[in-house]
Amino acid sequence: MKRSTWASPYFIFLLLFVALPLILILVYAFQDNEGHFTFQHFVKFASESESINTFTYSIEIAVITTLLCLLLGYPAAWILSNKALNRSSVTIILFILPMWINMLVRTLATVALFDFMSLPLGEGALIFGMVYNFLPFMIYPIYNTMQKMDHSYEAAAQDLGATPSQVFRKVTLPLSMPGVSSGILMVFMPTISTFAIAELLTMNKVKLFGTTIQENINNGMWNYGSCLALIMLVIIGITMLYSDEQSAQDDEKGGLI
Repeated sequence: MKRSTWASPYFIFLLLFVALPLILILVYAFQDNEGHFTFQHFVKFASESESINTFTYSIEIAVITTLLCLLLGYPAAWILSNKALNRSSVTIILFILPMWINMLVRTLATVALFDFMSLPLGEGALIFGMVYNFLPFMIYPIYNTMQKMDHSYEAAAQDLGATPSQVFRKVTLPLSMPGVSSGILMVFMPTISTFAIAELLTMNKVKLFGTTIQENINNGMWNYGSCLALIMLVIIGITMLYSDEQSAQDDEKGGLI
């Protein structure tokens, strides 16, 4: 039996559950209710201020969440990877442990926490819940990159008279950028498309782009919902391409250090 034969189940899985849904989204996005080719859904999206505002607001929330996760996650990853500051693997498990729990359960726990503290549910609760849910996805790739980093570069920089801040800016930060890029991608992509967190933490007062897509699909508006999903996929695809280019550049810079 050829080795390629063992890949057949995975190929079938990708074909049925990845390629086929994407093809259906593409087909439905360019069809009207009668099945005729049309651009009317894209025109409708561009002409509706509510859809544009929701889309812009979703990107804004995703950017804010990603930045907060980066500001909180990078120092945490640096501390976890520093053997002088963290000598126990239990601490690492505590940071990764939330990833083992279903996101819906964590969000419901956040709602209960806000109710217990008598705090209002709204935009603030939404951002808090986003950061709480996606922070481990920022910490882990950065920690993983720092853990595998060649620390002899830092020692060489110190031997050459570099201060701790210079070592961090000139050596540690550039070498950790692949992990930062992966973390940003892992946080930004699901944040821009989520809807359950927004519904639970704002009591449906704040609508994100993922919520708009869900509402259209649930109401039987498959064509317009597919159009919105396709627009979101294009944005995510552009983000992934840009991230891959940045990762390649960071790897080249790391190899030159």
